[in-house]
Amino acid sequence: MDTVFKALSGATRRQLLDRLHSSNGLSLGELCAEMGMTRQAVAKHLTLLEAANLVVVRRRGREKLHYLNPVPITEIADRWIGKYERHKVRVLADLKRGLEERSDG
Repeated sequence: MDTVFKALSGATRRQLLDRLHSSNGLSLGELCAEMGMTRQAVAKHLTLLEAANLVVVRRRGREKLHYLNPVPITEIADRWIGKYERHKVRVLADLKRGLEERSDG
């Protein structure tokens, strides 16, 4: 999970993930077109994202296509965010139940 947090710490890498979220299956050239960076710089960021399993690469002929893998982000949400949200949901459910009991009685 440390590699995921490290990968997510870079603004450029988050921008690449956002780009893949909006338009999945992009080549390096397509990703570079909107980044304003050299191919080498974008490729370096993609390597970190691949190492964190946030981006999966599939070959189509000589071209490499990059796809977002949301699983590591979901695992972070479940572990680090979800457990804090459960309490809020439980409180709201208890409030709803209490209000319904008062209106029925």
